Amino acid sequence: METTSTVEVRRNGQERPTPALPPAALFINGEFTAGESTETFTVINPSTEENILDVPRASTQDVDRAVAVAHEAFGTWGRTLPAERATVLLNIAQRMEDERELLVELESLNTGKPQAVAEDDVDSAIDSFRFMAGALRAGTTLAAGEYAKDHTSVIVREPLGVIGAVTPWNYPLLMGVWKIAPILAAGNTLVIKPSETTPLTTLKFAELTADLLPAGVFNVLTGRGAVIGDRLASHPQVAMIALTGSVGSGQSVAASAADSVKRVHLELGGKAPAVVFEDADIEATVAGLRNGGFWNAGQECGAACRVLVHESIAEEFTSKLAEAVSSLVVGEPETGEDVEIGPMISQAHYSRVLDHLKLAEQEGNEFVTGGQAIPTKGYFIEPTVIKASQGASCTQQEIFGPVISVETFSGEEEVITRANEVPFGLAASVWTKDAQRSHYVASRLDAGTVWVNAHLVLATEMPWGGFKGSGYGRDLSAYALDDYSRTKHVMHNMSR
Repeated sequence: METTSTVEVRRNGQERPTPALPPAALFINGEFTAGESTETFTVINPSTEENILDVPRASTQDVDRAVAVAHEAFGTWGRTLPAERATVLLNIAQRMEDERELLVELESLNTGKPQAVAEDDVDSAIDSFRFMAGALRAGTTLAAGEYAKDHTSVIVREPLGVIGAVTPWNYPLLMGVWKIAPILAAGNTLVIKPSETTPLTTLKFAELTADLLPAGVFNVLTGRGAVIGDRLASHPQVAMIALTGSVGSGQSVAASAADSVKRVHLELGGKAPAVVFEDADIEATVAGLRNGGFWNAGQECGAACRVLVHESIAEEFTSKLAEAVSSLVVGEPETGEDVEIGPMISQAHYSRVLDHLKLAEQEGNEFVTGGQAIPTKGYFIEPTVIKASQGASCTQQEIFGPVISVETFSGEEEVITRANEVPFGLAASVWTKDAQRSHYVASRLDAGTVWVNAHLVLATEMPWGGFKGSGYGRDLSAYALDDYSRTKHVMHNMSR
């Protein structure tokens, strides 16, 4: 790879006021409080590498304190009527809408997201609360009736209790809400641990909603996953642990949860294949993958990061994709509505992505565009397209950056096999004008979501979650309510 870059990062050029930061404290029992330890960590702006805020690291004693108050609060919250919980969720959605601009600014400050991405995150989070407020009042289950002679059966859906949630840095507010909304809607109480890298909007959410939720129902602990996540996973009063994160984090949490046989909900990594057949609309496919592969700078578990294109159109397709990717606008947040790519989230992740690019070069793959760091302040990397050989590391490993690899294939069964060869199974897409082929191929791809002639289009009403190494359980939709509740069968003897 070369050592210079022609890609420019659009900069602010003037100082902007810092949005109102949340308290630098833990949130337990309805109020901000100091932790047992005096240890802190620094939240950094990835666009400028400047310090934003020092936040406390919670200890296992803090976890125990939060779980205790959540357990006590469950006694009341778990028995509220659906209509009462729905009203609270709708009030939360309205509060978030009232503070939408502030939440967008904080999310962009903490993550470097372009304004359009941060706005989409906040709007989707608001919509999630509104959907769950309705869904919790319209649960579907087996009808009560006589299934055994002289006995009437009733199915009851019950909340689980205290749920521990661990959320990632790539969508701090949105992935948090994907847990918070259904967990609260189902009648559970919650202790949530946001990523150390990106705790600001979760803490701000706690501040904004403190008067809307009963004390103890919602608690936030900042700090290390190895401390907080492991204690939540092993705590005897935690009924379930829900995590969005890496495969390694999921394995660790599931292992800790096994001792107490608690339920586990995992949304882990991805390596989404985009299968492009010879009859695909090339222009539309390129536009779809330009967005689906580079949304949030590719720091997206469902990103279209692995393209398999039919050999007959590969040259034309790759050339047009590289041209489209080269036009992506890189910059700091709030430097224009047309900015599309922000920085990597941290120095550590920036180095990890660059290591992947270095390995791709060492393995002899061709960089059609991009392929290196942008020499500037902040953790910026060029939007990259790699013409990759079959089996190359960049086609198998989750890079989680602004990188798409392109491989060729010759036959339908071959591409199905190759698309499924990675250990992940979160998402995939099929690009073709042949309706029969789209149904056939989609049904054979090991992915929880398969798009046809689209990629990375989500709807709150539809479930999100994966297969294989991408975990189990579903976010969004009424399926999430099922995940965070339990089924009880009550049978009444009616004989006389």
